[in-house]
Amino acid sequence: MIIGCPKEIKPQEFRVGLTPNAAREAIAHGHTVLIETQAGNGAGFTNDDYVAAGAKIISTAAEVFETAEMIVKVKEPQPAERKMLREGQLLFTYLHLAPDPEQTKDLIASGCTAIAYETVTDAAGGLPLLAPMSEVAGRLAPQVGAWTMQKANGGRGVLMGGVPGVGPAKVMVIGGGVVGTHAARIAVGMGADVTVLDRSLPRMRYLDDVFGQQFKTQYASAGNIAELAEQADLVIGAVLIPGAAAPKLITRAQLSTMKQGAALVDVAIDQGGCFETSRATTHSDPIYEVDGVMHYCVANMPGAVARTSTIALGNATMPFMLALANKGWRQACEDDPHLLAGLNVHAGQLTYYAVGKALGIDVISPQLALRQ
Repeated sequence: MIIGCPKEIKPQEFRVGLTPNAAREAIAHGHTVLIETQAGNGAGFTNDDYVAAGAKIISTAAEVFETAEMIVKVKEPQPAERKMLREGQLLFTYLHLAPDPEQTKDLIASGCTAIAYETVTDAAGGLPLLAPMSEVAGRLAPQVGAWTMQKANGGRGVLMGGVPGVGPAKVMVIGGGVVGTHAARIAVGMGADVTVLDRSLPRMRYLDDVFGQQFKTQYASAGNIAELAEQADLVIGAVLIPGAAAPKLITRAQLSTMKQGAALVDVAIDQGGCFETSRATTHSDPIYEVDGVMHYCVANMPGAVARTSTIALGNATMPFMLALANKGWRQACEDDPHLLAGLNVHAGQLTYYAVGKALGIDVISPQLALRQ
C-alpha cells in the first residue's frame, strides 16, 4: 500500500502523523511511504531522518493526497485538505466529528473511508489511540491552568502550591478518566488542593484505592459541581463521551458565582467543550475572559509538546496503521472489532451513531459498511 503523511496545517500544530520509526516499520512490511517535505520538523524529525528510514520525500501536500492510498495524519483534515480526499481513499487520523458539521459533510461528500483515532476501542473498553494524547493533555492542564491564573494573564494571581502561611490553589477536576487522573496527579504534585468529580462509583473507588488521600473525590452531580465551582481557583474540564459532543457542565450563569480571575481549562474542547462559554483557541492566542473568568480552550493542547506527543501517538497508532496497510481496511476491521469501532465515514455514509445523533444525520452500521 502507498501510505502518505502530509504536513499538518492547523495553526500551531507541530505534531506529525508518522514518525521515522513508523515509516521504517511500514516499509519493512513492503509498503511505500510518502512524507511531505518538512512534515516532521515541528516534532524534531528532519527529511533526512525519513530518508534514512526509507521513505520518499514529496514536495507538496497535493501530490501526497493524489498518490497515497492511505493518508495518516494527526488532526482532522482542514477544508483545503478535505477537497483533496477522494472516493476509495483511506483516512486515518483524529476526526472529532460531533461538533463539526462542516467537516462531516465534506468527508461524506468525498466518498473516502475515514477511521477516527478517538473512537477505536480495546478489550478493556478503553480508547487506546486517544489515551496517549489524553495523558499529555491531562498533564499539561494544571501547567497551563497555573499560567492562566497568573495576574499578568488576567487570573487571580494565585500560586498553585501556595507558600508557608498562604493556602494552595483550590483545583476542581471534572472527570476521573485518563485526562482527569493525570491532571489531578500533576496538580497534587504542584501542591494544589485537588478534588476530582466523576459519575462512576467504581472509578472513584479505583482513584481512592490508588491515590489514597492525595486528592479528594466527589460525585459529579450538578449541585456538587456548582458548589465546588464557587470555591475553585482553577477548574479543569476532563469529560469525554466517546465520539459524541461533550456535555455542558458549567453554564454561563454560573460564571457570576465564581471567583473573579478564576481559570477554566477545557480539555474537551475538541468535542465542543464542557463549559457553555468555551470556544476553541490556539497556542498563539490561548485565553480569553468571560464575566471575569479566564478560559483556556486550546484545541490541540498536546501540540505544545510536539515531540513527546508525536512519539507517544506513533507508538499507539503503529499496530493499527500496519494492520490497515497489510490487510486493507475491510479485512483489518473484519478481524478486529475494536478497529471497526473507529470507522466514522464510508463511501458517502456516516457510520458512527453518536455523531449522527449529535448532528441529525442518518447512520448505517459499520458492519453494513463492511459489506458495501
